[in-house]
Amino acid sequence: MNDITLTIDNQTLTVPPGTTILQAARQIKKEIPTICYHEHFTAPSLCRMCVVEVEKSRVLVAACSRECENGMVVKTDSPRVQQSRKTILEMLNSAVDLSAAPEIQNYMRTYGANPRAYADGKKRALPLHDDNPFYLRDYSKCILCWRCVQACGEDVQWTFAIYRGGRGFDARIATFFDVAIPQSTCVYCGNCVQACPTGALKSKREFWFENGRDLRELARESRIAKKKR
Repeated sequence: MNDITLTIDNQTLTVPPGTTILQAARQIKKEIPTICYHEHFTAPSLCRMCVVEVEKSRVLVAACSRECENGMVVKTDSPRVQQSRKTILEMLNSAVDLSAAPEIQNYMRTYGANPRAYADGKKRALPLHDDNPFYLRDYSKCILCWRCVQACGEDVQWTFAIYRGGRGFDARIATFFDVAIPQSTCVYCGNCVQACPTGALKSKREFWFENGRDLRELARESRIAKKKR
C-alpha cells in the first residue's frame, strides 16, 4: 500500500498506512497529551485527552486510535481542542483524588483547568484494599483508564486477575467475583502497578517510604511476625 500524506499543524508529512495521528504527531515532535494511552498497549480511547480537530469532521477525534488518511488536515492545539482538554481535566479532578498524579496535575496547569470546577460533584469514595504482601489498591485515586487491566490481561501478562466491574458511576477495577488478590490469579508481577498513572496501585515499599516509615524497622517487624506464625 502507498504511504499516506497529511498535514498536522501546518506541517506536511508522509507516514505508512496504519499510523495513528498520535504516532504521526510524535514523528514531527508534536506532543499530544495522553492519560489512558500506553505505547505498548492497545489504545483504549477512553480518557479523550488526546482529542484533536480534523478538518471536515463534526467531532473531535482520539489521536491515539484514529488512523491517518490521505489529505487529512489536523489541528492538535486549536481553541476547541484546548477547551475540551480543560473540561476533561476539571471533570476528572471533581471525581477522583489526583494528589498522586503529577502528570495530570501538570496538564491541569498547562490547560488552565480550575481545581474548584464542579466542586459540588460527588467524589469516588472507595476503601483502601490492603489484602496482599506487595501492593495496595486505592481506587479513590482510580480514573478508570484500564491500563492496569491491559497490563494484567492480553497486552502483557495474560493473568486476568483484575478486570472491569460495576456500571456507570459505580464502575471500578475489581478482581473476578471480588475476591482478595491472594485468592485471584495474580502472580505479583507488578506490571499493573507500573502502568498506573495516578497512584491507585502502589507498591507497599513506596507507600511506606512516602509516609515516612523506616523500612529497616518494617523489615524487623515483618521478621518478628513471621516467627510468631
